[in-house]
Amino acid sequence: VTENRSDLEDLHLYATPREQRFRRFASLEFEGQLYMTPYDFIQAVTNDEPKRAKKWRSLSKQELNQILMETPPVWKGSSKLFRNLNEKGVISYTEYLFLLCILTKPHAGFRIAFNMFDTDGNEMVDKKEFLVLQEIFRKKNEKRERKGDEEKRAMLRLQLYGYHTSTNSVLKTGEDLVPRSYWDTVRRSTSQALFSDLAERADDISSSLSDTTLLVHFFGKKGKAELNFEDFYRFMDNLQTEVLEIEFLSYSNGMNTISEEDFAHILLRYTNVENTSSYLENMRCRIPEEKGITFDEFRSFFQFLNNLEDFTIAMQMYNFASRSIGQDEFKRAVYVATGVKLSPHLVNTVFKIFDVDRDDQLSYKEFIGIMKDRLNRGFR
Repeated sequence: VTENRSDLEDLHLYATPREQRFRRFASLEFEGQLYMTPYDFIQAVTNDEPKRAKKWRSLSKQELNQILMETPPVWKGSSKLFRNLNEKGVISYTEYLFLLCILTKPHAGFRIAFNMFDTDGNEMVDKKEFLVLQEIFRKKNEKRERKGDEEKRAMLRLQLYGYHTSTNSVLKTGEDLVPRSYWDTVRRSTSQALFSDLAERADDISSSLSDTTLLVHFFGKKGKAELNFEDFYRFMDNLQTEVLEIEFLSYSNGMNTISEEDFAHILLRYTNVENTSSYLENMRCRIPEEKGITFDEFRSFFQFLNNLEDFTIAMQMYNFASRSIGQDEFKRAVYVATGVKLSPHLVNTVFKIFDVDRDDQLSYKEFIGIMKDRLNRGFR
């Protein structure tokens, strides 16, 4: 059974931009809930539109079980996990939000993310703890919901979350409601005891949700395994590397480098820059000799971008908001704020792209504003 396109467009009107994107790229449906395959996820974070018009294919319980049976354990993870799984995997909407969040986290943030999951502080994350934090992702997102036809929103919530949700609550366990204020408290990490209490009431979520590729990858086919920080760190690092490799390889044509112009193309994607051609032309004039950007340089720049907030603070100490800085200052500020060393050639290339007035200085407006868009990969 497949959903027809008109139903998709109809509910699209009630969806937020993130929800719309998930629904556009998702290709599977099970018991009314939509899922992405690992291939769909990679497409969603590296392309503007799906390569083919999507109709959601309905999975049988048997097909879903077969997919989950073939999911590798976390210790077999690699930076090719999503490419290897390809169409053999299911990713829910809350997992999609979680994975997007990982893509923009600095390495230092991995520990904070892990500690948020690890509610009992035993240095391990179990399936129940993971599901509770996923609820927070959902709750945070629900605040962005578009107002409108409540029946349509309810249909959307079934598609995205797999169960009907009350607008005033997160979990419904018997007659117990967990109101929003609890979750706001949790998100500010003010009370681990409260969080643990909520975790005990989370059995309702795990019993009502189907297993997914990520849940089986992290917690095993029976859901009894636990996740340690090393495995969690490696998963996050591998995912960042995999997405960057895919973007890099799409331009490198099997070579070890991409051109400076390709690098500019990749950087300017997902930004609000309307006239990208002027940036590209600016760079062509100023870097006539192509030297190329290696994958290590490419990766180091995106590691720096994931630390953009710390860099912005360092720049404000330079009083960057009201004055421009040169290449040496820029390079030093990147290293001091983020611990990332950028090569002189990479810094020069960045300056040649963004230094619109050609004074060999970067202003706050010329760089930070544009890069904040890029960091979000078009997701607000």
